[in-house]
Order: sequence, then structure tokens, then C-alpha cells
Amino acid sequence: MKILLIDDEPFTLRLLTHQLKGLGHEDVTGCEDAREALARVEGAPGTIDLILLDLQMPGIDGIEFIRHLARLRFTGGVILISGEDERILQTAHRLAQAHQLRVLGAVHKPVPPERLRALLAGVGAGTAAARRAAKHYRIDELREAVAASQFINWYQPKVSLRTGAVVGVETLVRWQHPVDGLVFPDAFIALAEEGGMVDALTRPTLQRALAQARAWRDRGMALHVGVNVSMDDLADLDFPDFVAGAVAAAGVPVESLLLEVTESRLMKNALASLDILTRLRLKHIDLSIDDFGTGHSSLAQLRDIPFDELKIDR
Repeated sequence: MKILLIDDEPFTLRLLTHQLKGLGHEDVTGCEDAREALARVEGAPGTIDLILLDLQMPGIDGIEFIRHLARLRFTGGVILISGEDERILQTAHRLAQAHQLRVLGAVHKPVPPERLRALLAGVGAGTAAARRAAKHYRIDELREAVAASQFINWYQPKVSLRTGAVVGVETLVRWQHPVDGLVFPDAFIALAEEGGMVDALTRPTLQRALAQARAWRDRGMALHVGVNVSMDDLADLDFPDFVAGAVAAAGVPVESLLLEVTESRLMKNALASLDILTRLRLKHIDLSIDDFGTGHSSLAQLRDIPFDELKIDR
């Protein structure tokens, strides 16, 4: 793991370096100058796994540095350290999280070795996935992957809080890349939308999910299966007929399928989608607004579009 320490106090840098090496981490670089540290991050994107960042520094302070990390879309872990009071430290923690940085924790100086060990335990799990997400793929690679059937479904359970029973699943599509391993959607969905390939991803994903629903039913598990759809899917007037045909081919009840539409994208073209969404409901296919609250929600939208479910964004 490649670790970057940023603190204007030489003693703190030496102490943290000693603690990290005592925990088995040899690739540690210390920077007293935040501008130099920023140049290192900019010059080698995707290579630094962890940054330990002091908040109180001359030149560029820790809050400014957080803003720059967000601008660079830094995907490694961040640990905030400071001698300031607890409220400032926690506010900085929340700010970094709001910038979508992977904040592992915020600790006071001097950093206790046991606390550092606990924070480092959370780094490794996300590092490989973050690097894959940061990698940029080309549209021709995506086409080849679709042609080679490299996309697979994973399923996240939905549990009833009332009974504790698993009542359904959400379908999560993954790219089983022959070199990079399991690639998550944030690395390829936007590319698919730009390249007009969303439909080529959605339809096989839906068919695999329905086939899995049939297999579960054969084992006595009548699970409600949710599948994400894009605005591109809702622009195709034949889409409701395709969905109904896929449900029939899989041999599952139509009520067992739930289509999830991201609310922020839907609002951009709600009127054009109304035809397709209404036809889907006429075929008794349930509809969900995904990530509700992240877009331009309105009571009129909830009144006019026949959704069955809201998924509140985190």
C-alpha cells in the first residue's frame, strides 16, 4: 500500500512513519509542504492508496486540500488528523464525506497506534475496487465485453423490517473483466449511455434476472426481483412489449418484477416517458423511483407517474 503523509511538523511525520512501518507498511512518503503533496497526487493519479492529512497547515490548509482531492476524484482512503478541537475535526470529516471522498476516520494528535491500526484495517477492502472504478474504458472495449457476455448479475437482498424475511432482491450488474477482475457500474454505465449501449446492457441483465427468479421459485423462494432501467430504455416504445415477453419466457408472474428508474434522470424527460411507464403499469409491472431525493423531485411527478415504490437516497 502506498501511503502519503501530509503535515508541516517534522516530528509528527517521523512519528507516523515509524508507527506505519511498525504495522508493516514500508511505502510511506512524508510531505511538510501541502503544495508538494498536491503535486505528487496530481502527477501520479490512481497510485496513492492512503493519505493522512493534517488540517492545520500553512499555504494550503487541510480543508483546501480536501477540495483539491475532490476535484482530482481521488479514490484512495483519507484519514484526517488535527490538534484542533473535536467539533472542527468532525465538521471536516463530514465535509470530506460530502465531497464523496473515502474517509476512514478523523483522529487527534498524537495518533494512538491502536487507533491507527484499526483505521488501516478499512483501507484494503476498497483499494482494488477504487482503482478499477478510476480506470477509464473505451467504448470499443465495452462492445467487445457485451459481445463476449462478460457481464454478470449480483443480487442484493431486500429484507422486511416487520418480519425479518428476505422478500426480494435488487439486481446489480458487474463486468467480469478478464484482466481487471470485477468492475463496478460507475466505471462503465456513463460510457454505455454516451455510446448508446445502455439497451445492450439492460436487456440481457433483465433476462438473466428473470431466469434467476425462475430458479429461485423452483426452490420455493418467491422473491420480488428489481432491475435498474435507464432513460434510454424508456425512450424505446417497444420496451414494454420486450419486458412482458421476457417475463413470459422466464415463466414467472409479472408481479414478481420491479423496474427501478433513477429519479434524477427521469425528471429530465418525464413527459416523453409517461407513455412507456403507463404501459408497463398496465401490464402489471411494478415501478420504483430509485435514489429519490437526488434529482428535482416534485409532488406533481409523484401524482402523475404511476410508481409503486420510492427508494430514498442515502
